Amino acid sequence: MNDVKHQELLANIAQDYYLSKQTVTDLSKKYQLSRYLITKYLDEALATGLVKINIATPISRNFDLEVRFKKAFHLRNAFILKSSDTPNDDNENIIEYASAEIQDLIRQSRIIGLTWGDTVLSVISHFQAEVRDDITFSQFVGNNLKYTSLSGATPLVEKAASKFGAPYQTMPAPLYILSDSARAELQHEPALVPAFSTASKMDLLFTGFGTLASIDTIPVWKQHQSEIFDGVTLDRVAGMLYGRPYDINGTILNIKNDKTFGIPIDTVLATTRRVGIVKSKFKARALLGALRGELLTDVITNEGVANRVLLEMGG
Repeated sequence: MNDVKHQELLANIAQDYYLSKQTVTDLSKKYQLSRYLITKYLDEALATGLVKINIATPISRNFDLEVRFKKAFHLRNAFILKSSDTPNDDNENIIEYASAEIQDLIRQSRIIGLTWGDTVLSVISHFQAEVRDDITFSQFVGNNLKYTSLSGATPLVEKAASKFGAPYQTMPAPLYILSDSARAELQHEPALVPAFSTASKMDLLFTGFGTLASIDTIPVWKQHQSEIFDGVTLDRVAGMLYGRPYDINGTILNIKNDKTFGIPIDTVLATTRRVGIVKSKFKARALLGALRGELLTDVITNEGVANRVLLEMGG
């Protein structure tokens, strides 16, 4: 057996053993190999690094801060992790905790919406594979036009669905459409009706946070920023959620002239569970605005970000 085929065999056996929980006896029958060889190949997969086993220490939470945030912002849940020794550890802990928490919520849900960005990508990458063909993943706003990036809207919906062997719906149109008539008419195109219908029934969504700076990284949005956010005083923008800008009090700033292609913001905010994940202290102001506006029901972050939010509040 050549090396490539041997490595493929090791990977298949290891996946069946560690992920599908098949026994050595089951694998012996499936691959027509002795129990000794199956055990030997599992040991080889570990020894060569093909399989890596990590025993994670429990991630500690700051319950006092959580109670304070839940009371101050009427949150359903606040998960505030204790800070680690390094920023990298902090980031990894947030993603690890968020992925486990959100995967548990997915098991209780039917239609799951998600946005885009590196944070959402990292959360999806940490999901454990399982088969759930009774749920649907949904894109609920248009594409951010990062077509060459794995963290774009459409690739993330597909990636999340593949983790669960689940169906998904996408909205193959730009995030912003300037023409009011074109935006309205597109919603009724037969190819897009199923996506809008599915997204309107979301019972869970999860998201990272954006800023105007993130919008500016996409040339077409930067070029037409004044038209997209017509009438918005850009200095007032604290953050971006669901494609919309909002201020430090959580007021959506383009509510009367919304160029976002997707389900209405009122429908988004009717979603039962809206989970926001924040890793960076630089997003504290964005988080504060979202919390004040009750744009989220649940938040996952750490002490560093939470304390910065309190500083932004003046205490």
